[in-house]
Amino acid sequence: MSENNRNDQGSGDGENPQDPMEEFFKQLFGGQMPGQGDDADAGKDGSGRGPSMGFTGSPGQGQDGSGDQSGGFPGMPPGFDPSQMGMPMDPQMMQQIMGQVQAMFSAMQNPSEEDQGPVNWTMARQAARQAAAGDDPSVSAAERREIDDALRLAEMWLDGATAFESPGTIGHAWSRAQWVEETFDSWKRLTEPVAESVSKALSGALKEQLDEQGGGMPPEIASMMGGAGSQQITGMIESMGGMAFGMQVGQAVGELAKEVHGSSEIGLPLAGHSMALLPKNVREFGEGLQVDSREILLFLALREAARMRLFSRSPWLEQDLFNAVAQYAAGIHIDMGRIQEAASQIDPTNPEAMQEVLGEGLFTPERTPMQEAALKRIETTLALVEGWVDDVVSQAAEHLESLPKLRETMHRRRATGGPAEHTFAALVGLELRPRRLRDAAALWSHLRQTEGMSGRDDVWAHPDVQPDEQDLDDPQGYQARRKEREEESAKIDEELQKLLDGGYDGKGSGETS
Repeated sequence: MSENNRNDQGSGDGENPQDPMEEFFKQLFGGQMPGQGDDADAGKDGSGRGPSMGFTGSPGQGQDGSGDQSGGFPGMPPGFDPSQMGMPMDPQMMQQIMGQVQAMFSAMQNPSEEDQGPVNWTMARQAARQAAAGDDPSVSAAERREIDDALRLAEMWLDGATAFESPGTIGHAWSRAQWVEETFDSWKRLTEPVAESVSKALSGALKEQLDEQGGGMPPEIASMMGGAGSQQITGMIESMGGMAFGMQVGQAVGELAKEVHGSSEIGLPLAGHSMALLPKNVREFGEGLQVDSREILLFLALREAARMRLFSRSPWLEQDLFNAVAQYAAGIHIDMGRIQEAASQIDPTNPEAMQEVLGEGLFTPERTPMQEAALKRIETTLALVEGWVDDVVSQAAEHLESLPKLRETMHRRRATGGPAEHTFAALVGLELRPRRLRDAAALWSHLRQTEGMSGRDDVWAHPDVQPDEQDLDDPQGYQARRKEREEESAKIDEELQKLLDGGYDGKGSGETS
């Protein structure tokens, strides 16, 4: 009897027929499923086993299915040998990998509604939480009071520095894990267009590799590629691609959670209009600055509260930025040569190896004219947001002794970006950085000095009067160019109204030919 027939018929003792996907994962994980207890007789003679990730037994259990881990690798079952995976013997890393493997299997067997597409967002969320975990203490009651007091004081100081009123939102103190949860929907919105393209490209390349070579697939599964089970196997490969990219996105978001100070750090209201600071990250920001911690906290609270006022009083701004990001992503082209080359060199039975494909070089360097326009729009708008915040805070906090030092530190930080920002940029092909922050700050300062605080803030009333790159080059000429734009816009409106009234050819609405 063939191996396939034996699988279809089960063990002959009344068990259900073996699911091909389950069989694949048994091959992948050394004869048993992640999270299941071991069969006392399974795998003793090595039969029925395909490629293994280097361990026997369930992660975190002994070979008898118990919690006894004596004699084994810390956090792993007896017999686990990390050297088989070609990785450093780091217990924390091993535990993280095993957790991801178990999560991948669980997600594939029980997909949620949001995971029906080409990207597994449940895996992305889990990976983000995992990457942000570790040194992430829960926020204490004392920290909440401290953050609340700082944000309240910041609101009072901002009243004299901007014409925008406070939206009246309540301030929050978040851990890194809370930041991940509160901002995740926005990250999904930002990355979904390119994530879908990358996931489909990766899945297609892997399937093509397996079709041509049958590389790494257990014989029972490879034999089904051209038969009745091929559709199921194709779905499995697509799921693995979606999981791999989802995990990569999640890890990038989780790393960002270790660097940001508040809910709007990158210049976007990632958590809606929720105003929040991360006490752990605020403390780390102040390390080595030799500045009083209370001044650092107040400075960052002023920046967070100022952004919330801006986005609350200019509701078009948030949508404009997200639309520009979507426009840029729509023109992204995946380097299929890079995908196929990488896919041909990885082991499809190793989920971790699939993520290496997504590290760098995914995107073709050429940008379309539409992408160039969208990129300029994004960078200019982010610079204008951060420049306005910088000018407002410089007025509100003018009595802080450490203000010049804190401003310069923030300018450098926002202009260069951190390691996590670079990782995210490599992943989605877009850097969310205000490259011309100093120029934008100079423009807002000029407008405040020439037109007053209200005149400066009125610029945010409508997108049509927003400064552009030319205005960042020449702040002094902005008023004249703005007047020309307003006159041109009014002329267009007038001509349109005449057309609607039927008087475009000199005839009034009541005249006839």
